[in-house]
Amino acid sequence: MILSDSFHEEEENEAPVKAKRTKPDAGEEEEVVYHPVKLSRNDLYRPPTAEELNQLKEAESLFHCSLLKMQMGELLKEVALSERRKQQIDSFIQTVTKLLQTVPDSPEVEVSDLSWLSGTVKVPFLLLPKITKGKFHMAPPASIDLIGSYPLGTCTKPHVMVDLAVTIPADVLHPKDVVNQRYPRKRALYLAGLAQYLTSSSDIGTMRYSCLHGNRLRPVLLLTPPDKNSSSFTVRVHACPPPGFFKPSRFHPQRNNIRTEWYTGLQTSYSESSEPPTPHYNSSVLGDLLPRTHLQFLSAISSQCSAFADGVALLKVWLRQRELNQGTGCFNGFLASMLMAYLLTTHRISNTMTAYQLLRNSLNFLASTDLTVNGISLARDADSTAPTLAEFHSAFQVVFVDPSGHLNMCADMTACTYMQLQHEASVSMQFWDNPTVDGFHSLLMTPKPMIRTSDHVFQLCELVKLQSSCKKLNLLSELMDHSGNYVHTALPFILSLLQRGLDQRIQLLTHSLSPDPEWSVESEAPKYKAQPPLSFGLLFRPELAASVLERGPPADSPKAAEFRQLWGLRSELRRFQDGAITEAVLWDGESMCQKRLVPKQIITHLLQLHADIPESCVRYVGAMVDDVIKSETKDTGEEKSLAVVQSYDDLSRKLWRLEGLPLSITAVQGAHPALRYTQVFPPKPLKMDYSFFDKEKTCRSLVPKEGKPCPAYITPITVICHMEGSGKWPHDRLAIRHIRAAFHIQLGELLRKHHKYTCRPCPTHLDVWKDGLAFRIQVAYHREPQVLRESVNPEGLLVVRDNEEAQALEMATIHKPLLTSTLHGLQQQHPCFGAVCRLAKRWLGAQLFTPLLRFNHVFPFVEGVFPTDFSADYTEIKNGFMASRESLPVMFIATPKDKKLSMWTRRAPNVQMLQRVMMVAAESLKVLEQQLMDGNQIQDVKVVMRPPLEVYDAVIHLNPKQVPLLSQAVDPPSVTFSRGVMTGSAAQSGGSLPVIDYNPVSLYLAELREAFGDLALFFCDPYGGTVIAVLWKPKAFSPVPFKTSQVSARSVKVTGDEANTVPNVEAILEDFQIMGKGLVKSVEARTEKWSF
Repeated sequence: MILSDSFHEEEENEAPVKAKRTKPDAGEEEEVVYHPVKLSRNDLYRPPTAEELNQLKEAESLFHCSLLKMQMGELLKEVALSERRKQQIDSFIQTVTKLLQTVPDSPEVEVSDLSWLSGTVKVPFLLLPKITKGKFHMAPPASIDLIGSYPLGTCTKPHVMVDLAVTIPADVLHPKDVVNQRYPRKRALYLAGLAQYLTSSSDIGTMRYSCLHGNRLRPVLLLTPPDKNSSSFTVRVHACPPPGFFKPSRFHPQRNNIRTEWYTGLQTSYSESSEPPTPHYNSSVLGDLLPRTHLQFLSAISSQCSAFADGVALLKVWLRQRELNQGTGCFNGFLASMLMAYLLTTHRISNTMTAYQLLRNSLNFLASTDLTVNGISLARDADSTAPTLAEFHSAFQVVFVDPSGHLNMCADMTACTYMQLQHEASVSMQFWDNPTVDGFHSLLMTPKPMIRTSDHVFQLCELVKLQSSCKKLNLLSELMDHSGNYVHTALPFILSLLQRGLDQRIQLLTHSLSPDPEWSVESEAPKYKAQPPLSFGLLFRPELAASVLERGPPADSPKAAEFRQLWGLRSELRRFQDGAITEAVLWDGESMCQKRLVPKQIITHLLQLHADIPESCVRYVGAMVDDVIKSETKDTGEEKSLAVVQSYDDLSRKLWRLEGLPLSITAVQGAHPALRYTQVFPPKPLKMDYSFFDKEKTCRSLVPKEGKPCPAYITPITVICHMEGSGKWPHDRLAIRHIRAAFHIQLGELLRKHHKYTCRPCPTHLDVWKDGLAFRIQVAYHREPQVLRESVNPEGLLVVRDNEEAQALEMATIHKPLLTSTLHGLQQQHPCFGAVCRLAKRWLGAQLFTPLLRFNHVFPFVEGVFPTDFSADYTEIKNGFMASRESLPVMFIATPKDKKLSMWTRRAPNVQMLQRVMMVAAESLKVLEQQLMDGNQIQDVKVVMRPPLEVYDAVIHLNPKQVPLLSQAVDPPSVTFSRGVMTGSAAQSGGSLPVIDYNPVSLYLAELREAFGDLALFFCDPYGGTVIAVLWKPKAFSPVPFKTSQVSARSVKVTGDEANTVPNVEAILEDFQIMGKGLVKSVEARTEKWSF
């Protein structure tokens, strides 16, 4: 969710701005009316004050532009609580406080006896084991205090949470309650007693239970006001022991407070000193002792730094957009405040810094400091019983010690979560330092869920299976430490196992943070298995991720046994070409499509072998979208693209070696998407079935027999062949074309003579049949575009004027080959580039955005090249863009060779098309992410490829038999047609030339646009689409005066003395059918959509 949207929704009634002052109702305060401030001329032109000069200097020195400073200021205004909201919160807190102070006493009973509770209110705790020692009774709280972010001034929207600490009376507790969950159970019972009392009050809205950061040992009571403000904030009630009631030394991470005999119910030989330590349980109880102390510490720090609250607010927004601020083991707002306090107390940042500087320095510290190795502490004068950092590191993965010196505030955080935090901070710093990127929107306004930041994602669905994982991994002591929470017990060990197995293949392994559960006070606490599936994100190293071989240590190495233990029976001895005999694991994978899923094989194998998690419980979300670019052979086309490139390289070498041409060849360049790996369905070598065709008499080319289905579409792969400049070239455009045609004939003869290729020369190109592929060679002369621009006026003067013909020729012979070579190089650097482009083009085609397909490959190209090639020219490009914005296309894309004009987007898209694409893309992204991450619904990612046809005025249905690319459709029909192609490998040379570049659908579409382009827009999926959607142009249906030259497809209407013409829709629909005879099956007119 984007922040600004939610903030505006919440603030609808916040600012009472009215045009006129209204009489207030009885009992209500008079509403404030805001008026624009009127300044005198002297005020308008007075010199800036010292403070304003400082702000200007600060904006110049700290920010890339003054806009960033204003954006920061506006963001802080949006996340801050309004005065009206604060008044509502204070009023509700007073009401709750008065109610809690009147909680009645109850008789003392055993902790296990719940008879004093009414049947409706339940205890927010999983009572396992059921019995524990101790007495309990209800009594009014000893004190009620505000804690957390609200009194500190760092509370932010949109989810406003106000923390209220309710102190349990000392006579309810016992100093030995730290043992065997007695204190956590009494704490839960006390919250249940408060809930039971508050249910009878009409001053309380809804009441629910939750857990503090997902920790089941620390349940809390959530209260909302009863009126219309019930969703605007929530009060979170914490039950806490009296300050100093328990000795902090009892919670040393190496001490035990859960006895094995009590937990298991079995007799054990453990003495108290030999019991396993329970550091996580200890930190959970200790955390309840210190919230008031922490608030005092942070308040003292905040009072010294004026920008402290704003800096924390920005850091909380940054964390929220990355989903790191909530759930078990999160880096919450409290830790953000403590981190900033640490940087201030250690003088890494100054008290005079701005909020932006505090945010930057905090991110820089996170990016450069590894708390999994070198923990930090806020304790200055800790007592002698406080643990050392080394002792904390032995018990916890991430260490950040509070001011008391006894509590590790990151006790529940896994190393993987902190590594994710470090990675995000590092990436953010790169964005801040890059003047060519809008860092504000990228870092603070753009959500980054796991599905967008990971290459592959997988989920563990049946979490109850983790019970058997704990048993297999022998995690009894860890299970006791986590009070039976087998999910959080097994998670660190599963992460460690996956980290070992994936090793160098990944640069980052992340996992979802279990959300804080919420449930009604009348319901039992949810089981551990009730939480959503655990999600894991993988960020790969592209060069290693798809390797099918896992090479281990030599057979005689001491590490060989460890390697065999990790991989089990998959490990085997292998001899390699260098003579080495080592342990190795070979994974399945022939095509690139299969190799991309090698990590899935590794993960399922390791989880089954070491954690007893069957493959059926692993839901792997990787390469799921690839289905839409898979061909009949069930591969994603990388091998076909490579085969096309190799065949082209061979043809290029042979063209260079040709002898007998009057002019030498200076360059051979590819200009087809297949040669830059961005063709959605790369051409595949075809072996023609001659029985399907007749042979044309003169040149013996293959012609389809009448009555047969349309033959397979053969893509001509464009190759530009530049000839050397010479005085022999004429300066007349027609003569140049004749010379080029002669070169096509001679090239064809030489290729046929020396290499036995089947060739067919044409005036504009030469078709060559090679390796079952059709190459279309176009001879180019570098001065021809200039000749096309030259003309002689009536006075006999030479005039140079740009025109569309010259631009088109320049695009075809210069810019497209250059783009192809550049993108080919980019594909070598980033192997996923081509597949991403192809998926984007497939989506555009499926959603019927046909006009955009000719330039969409530029998007990733610009993203990849811009940071390296344009950083020096960015200011020049931006200034030129701003100065010429009105004359530039709607979408502006700068490339290294085109920094000012955006030639790729000159003709399309228009404003309406671009807005439509943006809207459909946003909805498609939402649906796709839900499809990929929600395991409860039927997985069908193709749903984002199916366009809504309801918005169109007419739909032309095509005969599938005559659609040559039918197999490429999003939902191909089960019935297939013979297209004149045989299975088997194609011959390298020779054979009759088939029909090239024949697609009835595209030809029919071109005819429709030529005939009716002024009346309607036509949309079609170029990849196997069987419908053409028609959208009338509203302006075209306005009556126009009768003219004999403009009666095509129009009917005459006479009113009085005026004769007007309007489009004859019925005749037009009939023309659609007639023009597409044999291809068009039916025309569906959706008259209910017509508004003219």
